Formats: sequence, C-alpha cells, structure tokens
Amino acid sequence: MAKRSVHGQMEILDEHTSAHIAELFTAFGDTSRVRILSCLSMGEQNVGALAKSVGISESAVSHHMRQLRHLRLVSTRKAGREVYYRVDDPHILTLFWQGVNHIREEE
Repeated sequence: MAKRSVHGQMEILDEHTSAHIAELFTAFGDTSRVRILSCLSMGEQNVGALAKSVGISESAVSHHMRQLRHLRLVSTRKAGREVYYRVDDPHILTLFWQGVNHIREEE
C-alpha cells in the first residue's frame, strides 16, 4: 500500500507493490477474461456455463481460469466432477465495476 509522507501526500509505490498492481491489471487486458469476470460477478459458474455465456471454447475458458487463479482473482469449489469458479474478493468486483462504469460514462 502506498504510504503517506509526513505532509499527508501519497508517496511513490515501491517496486514490489508496483509489480503486483501491474500483474493484477493484466487480468483486465484480455476481452475474454473481462467477459468471464463479468459473468462471475453474478455468481459462481462452471467452465461449460462460462464458455456458453462468453461464446468461446471450454478449453479457452480453462486457459483463462488458470491465469485468473494464478493471479488469485478467482477460487474454486468442486461438486463431484464439476469445478465451479467464483470471485471471492469484493475489492476485485468493486475495481471491475468501477472500470465498467468509467467506460460507460465516456460513451
């Protein structure tokens, strides 16, 4: 987290924090991942449902889900042979929808 200086102004982020922020925003750098996150913002779903909603193959969804799991933006729940994905962190959903609202205000 950015630290405040003695005068209350924000300081420059350190390299470690900056790297994590840059990595976080890579999740929003692909239209399919953005659409997947929009689906997951409505609740947990499995790969098949996500593929149908987003209009890409199940293998492509699985690839994106691996990336989102690596970034710790989604978590999983197993039910038998099915794996369900969800966004657990409300900060991620807030950030996502703030981005959506920002874009919609510009249109």
